[in-house]
Amino acid sequence: MSAQRAERIDEQEFPVLIAGGGLIGLSAAMFLAQHGIASLALERLRGGSPLPRAAFFHMRTLEMFRSAGIEAEVRAQSLKEFEPEGALVIMDTLSGKKLADIIPSLNEGVDALSPCRRLFITQPGLEPILRRRAEAAGARVLEGHEVVGIDQDASGVTVTVRDVDSHNERTLRTRYLIGADGAHSKIRDLLGIEFDGRGIFSNSITVYFSADLTPQLLDKPLSVIYINNPTLGGFFRMDKDCRSGFLVVNTVGDPNKDAVKAADAAADISESKLIEFVRAGVGVPNLAVKIDGIARWRATSDVARRFREGRVFLAGDAAHLMPPNGGFGGNTGIHDAHNLAWKLALVLKGVADPKLLHTYDLERRPVSKFTVEQAYTRYVTRTAPYLGAKDFQPPVNDFHIELGYLYRSPAIVAENGEDKGHDDPRRTLGRPGSRAPHLWLDRGGKRVSTIDLFGKSFVLLAGLEGAAWCDAARAAAGKLKGLELEPYCIGTALLRDPELKFAEAYGLTGSGAALVRPDGFVAWRAKAMERDPEASVARPLHAVLART
Repeated sequence: MSAQRAERIDEQEFPVLIAGGGLIGLSAAMFLAQHGIASLALERLRGGSPLPRAAFFHMRTLEMFRSAGIEAEVRAQSLKEFEPEGALVIMDTLSGKKLADIIPSLNEGVDALSPCRRLFITQPGLEPILRRRAEAAGARVLEGHEVVGIDQDASGVTVTVRDVDSHNERTLRTRYLIGADGAHSKIRDLLGIEFDGRGIFSNSITVYFSADLTPQLLDKPLSVIYINNPTLGGFFRMDKDCRSGFLVVNTVGDPNKDAVKAADAAADISESKLIEFVRAGVGVPNLAVKIDGIARWRATSDVARRFREGRVFLAGDAAHLMPPNGGFGGNTGIHDAHNLAWKLALVLKGVADPKLLHTYDLERRPVSKFTVEQAYTRYVTRTAPYLGAKDFQPPVNDFHIELGYLYRSPAIVAENGEDKGHDDPRRTLGRPGSRAPHLWLDRGGKRVSTIDLFGKSFVLLAGLEGAAWCDAARAAAGKLKGLELEPYCIGTALLRDPELKFAEAYGLTGSGAALVRPDGFVAWRAKAMERDPEASVARPLHAVLART
């Protein structure tokens, strides 16, 4: 970025600064821009990650991308890079025998739950899409810069920024700061926030390579292939043409004989050793292999003790670390950013009281703990059964993790104080704290999902006999300056319910209503018409906005 460009950035006012311009930082910038809030992301690297890191993105993440208007572009890029479907299996080698089935197909059963389907895409393929969308709406990214100091006061944060090349420092002023600067977060260190968890249990590597694996994989419905053999334990993910991809190596040798040594896959990362790993995983001793890159990383399962300190927030790997099994890490970080963005926007616009920001930690930290534990369970059972670990949760269905987590905070008018932190999304039925269910509707002859109604404003959904709720919601919102609320009466000519499933899907009678937050989570519902609908809607609106 030129000095002229940097100077123009300094002259602008950015109410939110983001430390980190990678996957999570760019997502945060995009979601903030979606709500009309300008942000500046500071990224150490120039030009993004040099490695073609691939990531698995879940239904809920694609719903967020859909709301931001980039789902189609993301899917098109994914199709260029990877086969869209496929099974997850365990094999001894790619040329050998299957040891176990994990998931028969990547998107089995998802159509009943979401308008979006899971996919793989490389981060170098995704991050430019996020950046273009964020910058088009007013965000900026300053590359080659890192945060080295923060100083908070009652009205904002003074951030000390260093140019990584010249080492020149300057200060920027902002209202709020998001630390999305990864596992070795400088922001977390500056705040003195510690992790709780198991610490490091594997020094792992990801080997990026080129090799012709068409004889082993072309036209075979395989998405992720775990490998367990006497040489290594890990997994493969290959590009669409089966000629390039990566191999994650978690263990080497026989862990039953020397678990400590086996867990140090990074002990020898010479090119000859990396080629040996690829050949051993494929099962072809003389395979021609070209090493394109390597990433060393540590398998951990840790969660920060708090996700907020004053006007500074942690998101993504800065807040939680987990094994890659299941692909939960990046998705969880994106969900952090999505949860935080609308809250910051409403506070900055003066619509909500700053107390709303307390709910970020209250909602996201329990979800992160649950997800970290489930990722650890998958690591132990799929990659490291040799550990004989007893300290893991029983595995739950992936759908529960992707769509079934439940929020409990003052921004939710809960019905059941005994709600656990997750449930089967096919059974949550629109209860407060859950993600609002997907249901296909008809608007002007075009099929739309209920998910398509959410994302920018509050939404009130009423049954066919609950038209009075819509008038009440307009009146209640009109008394809260600046609040945007869209009411819909489901089943009318404007928004038809062809299969008459709305009331059942949301746990309502025909005269009931549900209030959905901008992030698509149900804040409150009335199962039937109440005596004073305007007062009934006003109460949860005030609660969610922390104006009670």
